[in-house]
Amino acid sequence: MKAFIIDRYKPKDGMHMAEVADPVAGENYVLIRVHAAGVNLLDSKIKTGEFKAMLPYKFPLIMGHDVAGVVVKTGARVKKFRAGDQVYARPADYRTGTFAQLIAVHEADLALMPDSLSMEEAASIPLVGLTAWQALVEKANLKKGQKVFIQAGSGGVGTFAIQLAKHLGATVATTTSAANIELVKSLGADVVIDYRTQDFETILNDYDVVLNSQDAKTLEKSLRILKPGGKLISISGPPDVEFARKTGLNPLLKILMFLLSFTTKRKARRLGVDYSFLFMWADGSQLSKITDLINSGFIRPVIDKVFPFARANDALAYVENGHAKGKVIIKVT
Repeated sequence: MKAFIIDRYKPKDGMHMAEVADPVAGENYVLIRVHAAGVNLLDSKIKTGEFKAMLPYKFPLIMGHDVAGVVVKTGARVKKFRAGDQVYARPADYRTGTFAQLIAVHEADLALMPDSLSMEEAASIPLVGLTAWQALVEKANLKKGQKVFIQAGSGGVGTFAIQLAKHLGATVATTTSAANIELVKSLGADVVIDYRTQDFETILNDYDVVLNSQDAKTLEKSLRILKPGGKLISISGPPDVEFARKTGLNPLLKILMFLLSFTTKRKARRLGVDYSFLFMWADGSQLSKITDLINSGFIRPVIDKVFPFARANDALAYVENGHAKGKVIIKVT
């Protein structure tokens, strides 16, 4: 099959298309013909080696973390899926590789696609949908009537998280540029801050939850807008000891995570709030709950641009540029 791979971290020429062996569907795996793949900033960070201490991949590495496609074959112990099913997933770490014509995904990481979505729309959902779900539902336990600040509202995670938070009954504040104000309002944002001309710290206060996706300076300011007992969940770091423990990192890396998050944790304690880091994980059962929300009309995908398979490098460069509205998709089949 054809796939986009890297042979080392920080490849000067980006990804390159190669002929690689077809994946094999083990007894708990589902072989999928890829129709579309979502592109994420995580793909860029993997490519540059930003996570190599935590996720030491072997080369050559097939890139890509979002998939929508059709089941070709199922392993002997697979019970939930059969050939011909339209499915989508964020494959588990070390089993990624969606910038390819075929991929084998563990049954536990897979879900049936929402009925109303195209392949391209479905491929936009898994990583950002699971990130928002795990941050707002699993970690924050966001409740009706609470206030949540979601940074970068017009981005991939932001566009999904705003809709999820509104469905949960929260008041939503977000940041974006002036050009995207109407977009985030249409998704449900109640308070919209133009990050180029306004300082959110002077506008927001007594918030219950912050979903942080920006730099260290923004994180520190975000801690100060929380009410006592509030929660900040960061998807951009710094990673903490809880993350190291959950992912089974070695003792040396646990010490490193402690040191990286020490200053942020201390500032949070002084303010009487909680800080935690989220590196989202694959979960087909959670994705099925997201499917139900989409089928019920509570959440809609937001897609900026669709690239043909041959232009996968252009798609990744577009995401790296940082101005995509919603998701960028590679159409494989």
